[in-house]
Amino acid sequence: MVIIAGVMAIAAMIIAPLVPLSTPGPAMADTPWLTVSDDGYLSISIPAASVEAKVGQVSEVMVEGNFGPSSAWAEYGLTRRGDVWWGALGPLKPGLYSYQVTGDITKGLKDPTNPTGVASRPLWSTFLVPGGPGDDARLLVDPPQGRGGEVETLAYQTGRQKRSALVWTPPGYPAKGRGPYPVLYLRSGAGQSASDWLDLGRARQILDNLSVRGSVEPMVVVITDGSDDDKEVKDLRKAVADAYRVRHDREHQAIAGVAEGGTRALRAALTKPGDFAYAGSFSGLPAGGALSGGAGRDLRLLRLYTGNVTDPAYNATVRLTRALDRAGIRYEFDGVNPDAGANWTAWRENLIDFLPRLFRTVRDHGPSAGHGRLKGEFHPPAPGTTPTPFLSEGGFVTFETTTDFTDAKHVTVWANDAPGGSWLRVPMSRDGDRWRVTVGPLDPWFYYYQWIVDGVSVKDTSNPSKVTSEPNWSHFLVPGERSRLLSDVPAGRGGKVESLTYPSTVANQDRTALVWTPPGYDPRRAEPYPVLYLQHGSGQSYTDWVEMGRAKQILDHEFLDGKLVPMVVVMGNGNVPDFTKELLDNIVPAARARYNVSGDPSRQALAGLSMGGVQTLGVLKAYPGRFAYVAAFSAWFGSGDGVDAEAINKGTKMLRLYVGDQTDFVQPFFLSSLPVLDGLGIHYEYDGVTPGPHGWDVWQKNLTDLAPRLFKR
Repeated sequence: MVIIAGVMAIAAMIIAPLVPLSTPGPAMADTPWLTVSDDGYLSISIPAASVEAKVGQVSEVMVEGNFGPSSAWAEYGLTRRGDVWWGALGPLKPGLYSYQVTGDITKGLKDPTNPTGVASRPLWSTFLVPGGPGDDARLLVDPPQGRGGEVETLAYQTGRQKRSALVWTPPGYPAKGRGPYPVLYLRSGAGQSASDWLDLGRARQILDNLSVRGSVEPMVVVITDGSDDDKEVKDLRKAVADAYRVRHDREHQAIAGVAEGGTRALRAALTKPGDFAYAGSFSGLPAGGALSGGAGRDLRLLRLYTGNVTDPAYNATVRLTRALDRAGIRYEFDGVNPDAGANWTAWRENLIDFLPRLFRTVRDHGPSAGHGRLKGEFHPPAPGTTPTPFLSEGGFVTFETTTDFTDAKHVTVWANDAPGGSWLRVPMSRDGDRWRVTVGPLDPWFYYYQWIVDGVSVKDTSNPSKVTSEPNWSHFLVPGERSRLLSDVPAGRGGKVESLTYPSTVANQDRTALVWTPPGYDPRRAEPYPVLYLQHGSGQSYTDWVEMGRAKQILDHEFLDGKLVPMVVVMGNGNVPDFTKELLDNIVPAARARYNVSGDPSRQALAGLSMGGVQTLGVLKAYPGRFAYVAAFSAWFGSGDGVDAEAINKGTKMLRLYVGDQTDFVQPFFLSSLPVLDGLGIHYEYDGVTPGPHGWDVWQKNLTDLAPRLFKR
């Protein structure tokens, strides 16, 4: 990653506090570690001293949370800036997020500045990104004061064991003159607790808000951890009947659950038709034999839910629907959730869909909006049979290591697959003598990644792609219209990229640049070609615009699309103490000597990213008018002292500026430069932030926008 030394935390970012949740906890410290803006950008600033006081000295700090593709658990590494660990991530979709802070992979700690908690996970905290009108996330907030239901604990005896369940009763329970209430038994999965339905599933808020809206029948909801057997279920139902005003008949009994809890709910509904009339399976994993004897034919509702192919229940759901069809058992399928796997993001949506269907007649029996159909079982290639990454339909990518890490303890894939193109580490699972994970869906785009093995960066040697300046990175392309400009054009139709070696009087050695010439380039053309000098950033070199920036593909496509003035693009090496001298005395003369390019300022352009952008603006200040077209990506103008604004305006046809969103740490410095430019009266173009961080996802978009604008004025 390109990071300019000395850049400090984004202190100037305007952010709002995390949306508070109702879970009680310790008093908050003065300064929150995590804050989220109204538009879903997460800002993280954790004092290093606070971490060390809890877990001792650490060399790395991350925030682990459900930030990954399909809401998968992922690790977001922070950057040490002075006395804080800093990071920014987003925009996050509306919904509930859970997280913990971890140092050096194994040293976990709870955020003391966030009063929320998860009873079954003592180190976890949560925060809510609110939704807009019509968004289901609006159902996750607390209802108006005094309008919600109540949650209490029900203790009961089963055999010699004492057990407990959580019971939600609707607003106004027990209403005077109101008859007994129907009951929903809601179960958690293996390794979960009943309280997870409250802390992570937000079941209380969902029930409260749906009740306030009148979208559900008044009911009693009994929440268990899902580990009870048939006898325990019988004892629990008796305890509920003794303690609450509930109906006992089958037509007013429902059961549902997540994962293994969904499996048990299915089994109970299909094998004990006299107990339940309504059943829901949220990512359930039904066992064989559940359909024996034609059970379940008289269910009033059997509704199945599954996430996408990252959900372990996906294939099981394919097999179950086929078995139900063969058995002639009626069921409803909510469709494949394209954006979530087996996690609480999906299960909250499942509960929101399921509850209004209970104990009433409904007209809509189809899938939720945006959900797709089952397309058969999903099976990536067997381990060791194909290079990675392996791309599947729909943007799902399977990563697999070689057998070199059989003794490793913790392996992740670190890639630009977070919202906006930030970098997340998704944990991999051991699969025989390899490590493997399927992530997605990824939007069509250009991705780069590496393994992190027990904290050490490692290249995927099965992927032949390379990045010269970052030897551990590999890359791949997810094809699609969104990534078309980043893909290769048909063979023989694109321009050429050649190496240009030149003597550098600044570095006192021979240096190299890469040069793109357009299709049909004619070295003898009477009119010299206009030329763009395109610079890289700190920690990079002249190869990066081709290997990571996809400059050739972008320029090839835009030329073939008729958007580009035929030009030559020179990508030089800016790693020198005096870039201005290197450019004007070495790179430009070498390019003019080798290629048919113009020396007329009106036919020359200069652009760069990050450090290269600062260098570009430095040339503009020192030699106004030398390049008529100037652009800077994720950089800043700096001081206006000694700047000849009149000369810049007179000699510059276009000065165009770009920057990423709140996750681009340069943004505050960039924004502070705009008043300087305005005060000097310098003419410039700025169309607003480019969505994404301080990375190639942004700079590829910047080049795509810039190139067609050059040499047309």
